Amino acid sequence: MGKDFYRLVANNKKAYHDYFVEETFEAGLELVGTEVKSLRMGKCSIKESFIRIKDGEAVIYGMNISPYEKGNIFNRDPLRVRKLLLHKSEIRKLNQQVMQQGMAIIPLQVFFRGNLCKLELGLCRGKKLYDKREDIARKDQKREAERDYKVRNLRA
Repeated sequence: MGKDFYRLVANNKKAYHDYFVEETFEAGLELVGTEVKSLRMGKCSIKESFIRIKDGEAVIYGMNISPYEKGNIFNRDPLRVRKLLLHKSEIRKLNQQVMQQGMAIIPLQVFFRGNLCKLELGLCRGKKLYDKREDIARKDQKREAERDYKVRNLRA
């Protein structure tokens, strides 16, 4: 297991359904020991979480890291606000985009790269209802085409 080792912990599939992801960033998470152990066991949810820029720092709200079962007094609140580790230039860029264009910063996935826990966040623009319907129709067409292709190949 070298530095390029990659293991997915949590994925936010709903974000791709509700938003157009314009740009992605990779950030570190400020965690305590029992939270890291819980993440290594895969106990994390980012479905209802969101990111805000507050006092020049990026923070994530609503990220649920379940308490470590053997952590007793060292466990922290599962829904506590956590700081994201980003460069100042990245934070400035995100803040400008959110203020000017009405975009949102949404967490997309939590993963381990080597021994470090990382969060992929996306600069996103909300989809309208007709955009969501269009995506669903496109996926259905693709699924039908693959099914027809598979049936034709089985007959031959």
